Amino acid sequence: MTAYLKRLVRSLAAYQVADVVSKFIAILLLPVYTRYINPAGYGVVELLANGVIFLSIVIRFGMIEAFLRYYYSDKSPERRDALARRAVVFLLVASTIAAVVLAAAATPLSRLVLSHRDPTTFRVAVLGLWAFTNLELAYGLLRVDERVKAYAVASLINVGITIAASVVLVVGLGLGARGLLLGNYGASTLVLFGLWFSMRRRLLGGRGERLGERLPLLLRFGLPTVPAEASVYALSIVDRYYIYHDRSPAMAGLYSIAIKLAGAVAFIVRAFQYAWPPLAYSVTDDAEASRLYGLVTTYYLLISGWVVAGLALLGRWVLRLLAAHQYFGGYRALPWFALGWALYGLWVVFLVIAGRAKVTTRNFPASLAGLAANVILLVVLVPPLGIAGAGMALCGAYVVMLTVMHLLTRRAFGVAFEWRRLALLTVVIGGIAVAGDLLLPTHGAAGFVTRGAAFLAIPAALALTRFAHPRELEVLRGALARTRGDPFREPA
Repeated sequence: MTAYLKRLVRSLAAYQVADVVSKFIAILLLPVYTRYINPAGYGVVELLANGVIFLSIVIRFGMIEAFLRYYYSDKSPERRDALARRAVVFLLVASTIAAVVLAAAATPLSRLVLSHRDPTTFRVAVLGLWAFTNLELAYGLLRVDERVKAYAVASLINVGITIAASVVLVVGLGLGARGLLLGNYGASTLVLFGLWFSMRRRLLGGRGERLGERLPLLLRFGLPTVPAEASVYALSIVDRYYIYHDRSPAMAGLYSIAIKLAGAVAFIVRAFQYAWPPLAYSVTDDAEASRLYGLVTTYYLLISGWVVAGLALLGRWVLRLLAAHQYFGGYRALPWFALGWALYGLWVVFLVIAGRAKVTTRNFPASLAGLAANVILLVVLVPPLGIAGAGMALCGAYVVMLTVMHLLTRRAFGVAFEWRRLALLTVVIGGIAVAGDLLLPTHGAAGFVTRGAAFLAIPAALALTRFAHPRELEVLRGALARTRGDPFREPA
């Protein structure tokens, strides 16, 4: 069990490094961007960027998910390479056809999506759709081989080019929202070409083989995941489309800044999303997998929950420090969106459970229930509560979806969830965050200090409630002793 956890931590570190660097630099540049792009412009960026991800889920037909699942079912390197070639060619063809069709209809589609005519910006988003779809699979090839160093290097190069290009386009050339999108998607395109070149022997080998072989098998696994994954993502973005079109692009921009600053949780979730499936599927013993899945879920909630509590307690100061004054109202949605990201990470756990049990058809009813709940809650909560109501609706929808998914998969593959510790995390972290936000000052040095103290008190409160197992405490003490280089530490 410890070996699996070490592999997960090593992979998480590699998958997080680029996100950590990008989030850090993006935070440093946020005061600049928010002075060159108004809230309505940020609303446009968020709308198109999320539309790119949603369409990517549809046009890849579950091929990436199927590739990750079946890569480990064959030990032959030659057959694994053949599987990689089939997946790459399929996605390249599908994404190119979609991009050509969308680019040709950019004028009417931009009017439909943005409520105004802007075909150039829309075509930049189409480039993003093509690059993002194919880059996800290229990264997937690195992940299944656990080439964490290569993944980290490629991701950091992507971050570096994106930031440099965005600064030139937004600040230097004054292209606003369009420049921000072009900097992002142009960098992804360059990195994609670089990865394809580095993998050219693997991707161009096997001349004369029938690339259509095994595609029906991959599609039979992957296609049932598409409605569920599309529904889940629609659940996470329908609030932005609702606010943009029913309220205003400016309000959508405030919501977008909350999304941006919730990145502290988002990068944990993304790293977990990338690192967890390859490791989880590689565990062949079901009893061992059941215990591992439950333990990883507990650790994930511990880390992500603590970060969510920090944003809930200190979100106002984060907005004052990092964004122009016109964006300050975004603090109302910040804790809710951070919590939504944390809940989405739990969905990743259940996707792996369904994939392991080969019951991916059960994903869709759960995601559809969540989407329906989100739409209903948006209509009920946004009029009286604004963007905070939209954040609450998102969290409520995830709770509905996770509940339904658990009920549908618990008999297909039983996971040894640590219910006592999960409940303890919810009560302690949630209780301190809610009490602190309601009772402590909301501005000034006194508010910052007392709220910071409440955030730092969470680990102590968990220790007092005996959250950690004795074995975990022994491992922690050993790690601390090794860090200090304690000469009196007994050997393991």
